[in-house]
Amino acid sequence: MMAEEAAGAVSLQFKEFGMHALAVKNLSKNFGGLRALSRVNLTVAAGERHAIIGPNGAGKSTFFNVITGELQPTKGAVWLHGREVTSLSVYQRANLGLGHTFQRNNLFTGLTVHENVRLAVQHQEGINRHWFKGITAFTAVTESVTGILAQVGLLPQQAIKVGELAYGQQRALELALALATRPKILLFDEPTAGMSPAETADIVRLIQSLPRDLTMMIVEHDMDVIFSLADRITVLHYGQIIRSGSPQEVRQDAQVQAIYLGNS
Repeated sequence: MMAEEAAGAVSLQFKEFGMHALAVKNLSKNFGGLRALSRVNLTVAAGERHAIIGPNGAGKSTFFNVITGELQPTKGAVWLHGREVTSLSVYQRANLGLGHTFQRNNLFTGLTVHENVRLAVQHQEGINRHWFKGITAFTAVTESVTGILAQVGLLPQQAIKVGELAYGQQRALELALALATRPKILLFDEPTAGMSPAETADIVRLIQSLPRDLTMMIVEHDMDVIFSLADRITVLHYGQIIRSGSPQEVRQDAQVQAIYLGNS
């Protein structure tokens, strides 16, 4: 009887752990003798904007890649909206609503802005080929593309080839491609990397304008960006969480100041 009660308690614990937009439990990742992540536990509520920070080598990129399915964890589990997805592929996780923007642009630079987003919308809708009429006849696709481009401020540039866009506009287009997949959770990997101050301000305003029911996780080195976007911040150091809390709590934490923000 005691064993049955213990098993029930464990089952309930995992059920409660899975009742979040995103959750990881006892997540570890080894590369040979190097442990990049060590027993990381984290939950992200639906609609939360959660930032992951830490010095270089803290394990941030590895953490993101395990969540997206690019890497399999050595130990531990990943949950999306109450479903364990640890063994699922990148594609399968995307179909469950996990979107991802990359530190480096993944765009078709020889195509127009409109064509890039149209391809993403077609893929999401399962429209790859039609024998009887051109894709431009699909009014719903065109309307979806137009709406997404308006959302990210690129509608006036829709006929321009991507290679002719400013860098900040290319990052906004990458966000448009992610939005085309209709994500429930969106991971941002260094969204302002390589941007000028003006471009950074633009992308921050764009992220702030996204619907509050869209759950976000953000890896970013610019602390001003982090503190302006995040509801909650988790600090990684040598693959372990050393602090997780509100921006104010993290800003005031002495250990965080010592190893990452710098004492002042």
